[in-house]
Amino acid sequence: MRTYPLFMAAAVLFLPVAVAPAQPAPDRPAVPSAQVRLGIDVLERDGFALLRGKRVGLVTNPTGVTSDLRPTLDVLYRAPGVRLVAIYGPEHGARGDVPAGDKVDDARDAATGLPVYSLYGQTRKPTPEMLAGLDVLVYDIQDIGSRSYTFISTLALVQEAAAEQRLPLLVLDRPNPLGGLRIEGRPLDLKFQSFVGQLPIPYLHGMTVGELARMANGEKWLKGGVQCDLTVVPMEGWRRAMRWEQTGLTWVPTSPHVPRADSAAFYAATGILGELHFLSEGVGYTLPFELIGAPWLEPQKLADELNARRLPGVYFRPLYFQPYYGRFAKEPCGGVQVLLSDPERVELTPIQFHALDAVRKLAPDRKPTGDRRDSMFDKVCGTDRIRKLIEAGRPVDEILAVWREGVDEFRTQRAKYLLYE
Repeated sequence: MRTYPLFMAAAVLFLPVAVAPAQPAPDRPAVPSAQVRLGIDVLERDGFALLRGKRVGLVTNPTGVTSDLRPTLDVLYRAPGVRLVAIYGPEHGARGDVPAGDKVDDARDAATGLPVYSLYGQTRKPTPEMLAGLDVLVYDIQDIGSRSYTFISTLALVQEAAAEQRLPLLVLDRPNPLGGLRIEGRPLDLKFQSFVGQLPIPYLHGMTVGELARMANGEKWLKGGVQCDLTVVPMEGWRRAMRWEQTGLTWVPTSPHVPRADSAAFYAATGILGELHFLSEGVGYTLPFELIGAPWLEPQKLADELNARRLPGVYFRPLYFQPYYGRFAKEPCGGVQVLLSDPERVELTPIQFHALDAVRKLAPDRKPTGDRRDSMFDKVCGTDRIRKLIEAGRPVDEILAVWREGVDEFRTQRAKYLLYE
């Protein structure tokens, strides 16, 4: 997820703890109102046939919900013929009660009494001891479509563990909030593999978690080339061109600074920039990932420089803001608000590289790189070539040419793993 060292100062922010009653409340969104039936909905409609009579382990967090917002954890715990025996929590924890960046401890779930094993603490990959006695492992977590978001790294490591223990893995599929057509950013160079970049995919991959799991398996990207016994429960009604609002589904915040479905697009537009800690991208303020600024910037000049570039589908509004915590905490900043005027036309990831280029022109004495954050920036970019071009003062068009390398090849490579037209 790259749910971000920028979240570390946000100890007061948590994901909502999701403990549901046995039956949906009358005012909850009903499944028939949604255009899309989620993997968990399909599993439930089919009577949990794939899990009946089995001891089940579940990898989930508060985003693992049915279309009417019942947590998958509670649904499986109550499912007839299904024996849920263990829970596995990624970053933020299975119930979302751990601040971003903080280690998650093993615990016992208060609502069910089941053991909860941490996948964001001493280990990020389930150990044989954690998986002992299971018949099947289930994964149900909402992704945001960016390579650096750690939940898909957790998925890859869960696949590895399942393969090594010869344990079947069931992935309950969910929409990519950026849609299934948008692919941006060069595939990760495995020399820069990390928990914020586990798979050799573009920064925006345009795939669902089920499709990613299929591709990781099929391309033998898992450690040692292992392949797990994988089953994906596909969604019904989802199309690749769908925007989130077209699905009829309710967005559950995936982390404290991704509160809305369109936050996924802003994360893609400014999140890499934020890794340098050179500019604020709005984390620590009320518009996370929607701002670009610093105490030493003049808003109108930055807005004029960026708008003069006439980037399709985006407008930059000058403003002042003061983060409550994080980068430039309690310092008045000048900058711009990123407004996506036409989400269909905008190319998201280049926005941050244009912003760095604009700031270089307006404040040539300020250096964005050259400190301890460089390594994390390289990991999130999936290469050090972008940083080196920035350091060399190369034109943004040259930087973006490198950033776009390999996208067409990936589009062809992924085709056989897609589940939706």
